[in-house]
Amino acid sequence: MRCSSGVAALRVAPDASAEQVSQLLPGEPVEVVVSEGEWTRVVTAYAYPGWVLADALEEGDGEVVADADGPPLEIARGFVGVPYLWGGMTEAGIDCSGLVHIAYRRSGRLVPRDARDQDAAARPVDEPVPGDLVSYGDPVDHVAFWLGAGAILHATGRGGVSRVVAEPEPEALRKRRRGFRRL
Repeated sequence: MRCSSGVAALRVAPDASAEQVSQLLPGEPVEVVVSEGEWTRVVTAYAYPGWVLADALEEGDGEVVADADGPPLEIARGFVGVPYLWGGMTEAGIDCSGLVHIAYRRSGRLVPRDARDQDAAARPVDEPVPGDLVSYGDPVDHVAFWLGAGAILHATGRGGVSRVVAEPEPEALRKRRRGFRRL
């Protein structure tokens, strides 16, 4: 099966009011786990489970499209100014781990969807270079691209910002920094 609609919300439960945890993009392949009425539980090509409206799916193999040239950091820079949206993965709205996921995905590499899984999949580095990841929290609850010189690129929903920004690492995040990682 594959996503047939433009962008389909992937939810934590089979209910339109349930939390959106990610999004399916056009043509994205999924494995169907079970159907319940108008909802279908799926697992994405990057092993992410969730519920989607059945009419957002169609028969077919689908593919994960790599449609951008350049390293993930440069792809992520193209999202500066995009509004923050929990579970989002598009130019209409994106969250921190969605920014990392889609930047790698568009460059041809599938990485996990959530910050904690991205942190677990990456290897620690002592001397980060621009494009490495920096993760925050214990457990990890935020991820950003390291720009060097104390700056990060990330999607943030903190009060007053709520968009993708390149900025000096905020002190509140620096205090919660788990470490630098490389995918």
